[in-house]
Amino acid sequence: MPGITHRSTKPPLLNTRFLSHGTLECRDIAATRRFYEEVLGLDVAQQAPMALFARLGSDHCYAVVETPGSDQEMPLMNHNGIDLASEEEVRQAHAALLKVKAEYGIKKLTKPVNQHGTFSFYLQDLDGNWWEICHLPPGGYAFRYQYPEVDLTGQDDLSQDEIRSIYQRPLDHLPPEAAV
Repeated sequence: MPGITHRSTKPPLLNTRFLSHGTLECRDIAATRRFYEEVLGLDVAQQAPMALFARLGSDHCYAVVETPGSDQEMPLMNHNGIDLASEEEVRQAHAALLKVKAEYGIKKLTKPVNQHGTFSFYLQDLDGNWWEICHLPPGGYAFRYQYPEVDLTGQDDLSQDEIRSIYQRPLDHLPPEAAV
């Protein structure tokens, strides 16, 4: 059963510098590139006939590899997040995607809701990958690292209600001087 975790006291084995990339599968490299550029607004570079790099707003990228014949779909909990500037932009994005769902092969589209500190919805793309389209505070989830009030690490003394409250509404638990 999942539970509260604690920081390790051991030094890392690897001398890592930054999180550089992840990997996504696609079924048709041309259709996926069109979706990434025209719908998600990603910056795309082709690295091989069957592979792309895609990024947005930083040097972290995804290697996107064509795997024809694969019918594997990403589980919803393994989604990728894309931030928009406001809740209103999230609503507008949802409305726009409803109109082009068939054109871009969008398989599923959930309704926008407030959840885990963000206003968002999920979409499943033509390749079965899930994307969370959301509005986060400036800096994204950086506040979860900056403020111990919303980092559950080592907080074994919290009730299930307190844990749920911090997870669902983290900004309500920040100190008054926090500017997020």
